[in-house]
Amino acid sequence: MSDAYKAAGVDIDAGEELVERIKPMAKSTHRKGVVGGLGGFGGLFSLAGQYRDPILVSGTDGVGTKLLVANLVGKHDTIGIDLVAMCANDVLVTGAEPLFFLDYFATGALDVSAAASVVSGIAEGCRQAGAALLGGETAEMPGMYAPGHYDLAGFVVGAVERDEVLDGSDIIAGDKLVGLPSTGIHSNGYSLARKVLLNDGGLSLDVDPEGVLGTTLGLELLKPTKIYAEQMLSIRGRFKGAAHITGGGLPGNIPRVLPKGCGALLDGSTWNVPPIFGLIQRMGVVSTEDMLRTFNMGLGMVLVVAAADAESVAAAVGGSIVGTVTESADQEVVVS
Repeated sequence: MSDAYKAAGVDIDAGEELVERIKPMAKSTHRKGVVGGLGGFGGLFSLAGQYRDPILVSGTDGVGTKLLVANLVGKHDTIGIDLVAMCANDVLVTGAEPLFFLDYFATGALDVSAAASVVSGIAEGCRQAGAALLGGETAEMPGMYAPGHYDLAGFVVGAVERDEVLDGSDIIAGDKLVGLPSTGIHSNGYSLARKVLLNDGGLSLDVDPEGVLGTTLGLELLKPTKIYAEQMLSIRGRFKGAAHITGGGLPGNIPRVLPKGCGALLDGSTWNVPPIFGLIQRMGVVSTEDMLRTFNMGLGMVLVVAAADAESVAAAVGGSIVGTVTESADQEVVVS
């Protein structure tokens, strides 16, 4: 067999080996609706018998420059959880249940071991989200990426009954905001975090810089994004809206679920802010405003709940009441 393609930098045999290693990982995510398995040109999924009048909800995302931290630490088995989380959390806010996920892995030269570690994380994320890993694509593109580097993208498809779609239209002033704790930085703000801590600060990833993290800086930065599927699906119908706190932070994401004429007032003393954020703010002399607009600051998801239900919902999902919906012509979100 000719190895001309391999000489050009693309190893077909390595790609086939990776597929074989992925198959049992995908099988571990099997759920009702999956038709067939990996290996075809498209993934098949049936909604038969699962919904009355389903609306499909899709979401796509990547994990940004958190990938560079994974490369620096040499740890690739959790970054896939981030990939699933960034997509699944976005569809959960509509009231939808994640059904299936597909990934795209691109690199210059395929490292089967590293890629398999990444996919093991994707499979774990799918299990946490309740979604099937239905397929994906591995692209080996010599010259496109620095040696040892790769990029990830993914997308998820979920479903929700038409009459249960959350569009925020019934949110009113006086409703309460229930915050769900984040596991740390999640997958946004890493360009600033890397600049402050690694580039300018020169910190080692192998130590706990001020003894406040409880782990090494590298492992803290690689804590995977929390997937809120189990919590949110357990209380479907009990919240009016939800905001996944990603890029833009609390001020940028909460208004996306509020109707016109509504804003929010949050009490910053009502939730715990992980110490990694204080470390970034101190070392980078970053303003509180910039911190709030860049990071989740300890809240990965914010639910909008009727005032009478707020305490019971917060208890059910392990969250806390962090604020109130207010009247606001410009949908202003204030954190006091």
